Amino acid sequence: MPAPSRILVVEDDAVINQAVTDRLRGEGYEVDQAWDGPGAVALFAETDPDLVLLDVMLPGYDGHEVCRRIQAERPVPVLMVTARDDETDILVGLGVGADDYLTKPFRMRELVARVAALLRRVERATTLASRSEVAFGDLRIDAGSRRVQVGDAEVHLTPIEFDLLLCLAGSVGVVLTRESLYAEVWGWSGASGTRTVDSHVKALRAKIGADRIRTVHGVGYALEPGAS
Repeated sequence: MPAPSRILVVEDDAVINQAVTDRLRGEGYEVDQAWDGPGAVALFAETDPDLVLLDVMLPGYDGHEVCRRIQAERPVPVLMVTARDDETDILVGLGVGADDYLTKPFRMRELVARVAALLRRVERATTLASRSEVAFGDLRIDAGSRRVQVGDAEVHLTPIEFDLLLCLAGSVGVVLTRESLYAEVWGWSGASGTRTVDSHVKALRAKIGADRIRTVHGVGYALEPGAS
């Protein structure tokens, strides 16, 4: 029987921290707790968690800085929790390596579902890595090494950005709904996740070229094979 996944909960509100910890332990996860930025980074190095649940507003330094530091150590799924439903704030989090975000107040059931979905996505990454290299014009995607090149330049994507691009490349030219992308890439279907998709598409466009991903308003996105 495989060992349970280990989760690091980083939240300075003691009541929320304990409530989340108790719920996740009740779901069978091993959970470690941190209450500030420096403590979170130190505990991350010590416990080597499979996923980090990370509040944005923390003493010491904020969640964005914590995320930047831990992702510099090794890639790890990060579910960021924020009290502000602000696109700029969310894009900053995605830019430093967060995979998904949840806005306070949240339902424990949704938090548990998103945690499970992110952990499933990591498992699916092994399967995706078996795919061969694909190319669209000067855009090349190597699923095995998880590398992307535009022309002669390598483009550095976060793990979730790579999985999103690979999903779009699997149906090149076909419009995929935001809901289907969220279900496929993040592994959990929920209308509240569509803004997460929009934010990641925006970040991905900034790295590979805006014209490569076509928007169909009210529907979703498609990877354009002839764009450059």
